[in-house]
Amino acid sequence: MSLVHATRSELTKQFTTSIWWILALILLLYVGVTAGGLGATFAAVASGVIGPDTMNGPTPSAEMLAPLIYSLATSVGYVFPLLIGTLLVTGEFRHKTLTPTFLATPRRGIALGGKVTAGLVMGGLYAVVGIIAAVAPGAGLLAGFGLDAQLGSSDTWALIGRMVLAFVLWVLVGIGAGTLIRNQVAAIVGVLAFTQFVEPIVRTVASFVDGLSTVTEYLPGAASDALVGASVFTTLGGAGDAGASLAWWGGGLLLLGYAAVFLVLGYLVSWRRDVS
Repeated sequence: MSLVHATRSELTKQFTTSIWWILALILLLYVGVTAGGLGATFAAVASGVIGPDTMNGPTPSAEMLAPLIYSLATSVGYVFPLLIGTLLVTGEFRHKTLTPTFLATPRRGIALGGKVTAGLVMGGLYAVVGIIAAVAPGAGLLAGFGLDAQLGSSDTWALIGRMVLAFVLWVLVGIGAGTLIRNQVAAIVGVLAFTQFVEPIVRTVASFVDGLSTVTEYLPGAASDALVGASVFTTLGGAGDAGASLAWWGGGLLLLGYAAVFLVLGYLVSWRRDVS
């Protein structure tokens, strides 16, 4: 069976279930509400509607607002492409559908390649949802407060392009994690615990410990922030200097490296094993 047929089969599996649009809807609402709330607050401060002394922490300048708000799509929404990538694989193990998948596609490398290619499509789809959720309310609020939304800037569109790339890479990381960890519950709990608790805590601690930020900048979330080039966590100092010394292409290569390592290990350790 060719890679094209395997990819078509994987996309059919995705779009005939409800989980993909449920996650996409949550992504839209989560990023949209976050972008609206933070955008309104920071835009009000930058435009002078409210005084900066009302904020407990640092406030970004007017020039930094647009990239900060738009990048919320990845800085808070990256967990959704990560989850859909993980579910793309672990759902097969949980629902015992991997056996017919391998019967239809005996060459397991092609079967995994089909999932990876389908993941590229899902990553692009989720990127569109996340970017719309962040840019639409963000640009509207900035314009409403008389600030520059920077939609005419090539730097803004380069930022958006890098966000698309980040979404795609996070799906691949999720596929690799799902391939390596067969148990769906364990895989989901693992990626959520690391991305939402372990890494943020470590990166926050790094801001108080000299030299530790040079280590934490190589974590996946920091690599994603470096790739995009803007993040609410690094801009507001919540993560110290994590990711600050990596160029955007360095962050992209590092995140791709995580995906590649997980995929190769998953293929060698788990994917080639007999299906129970």
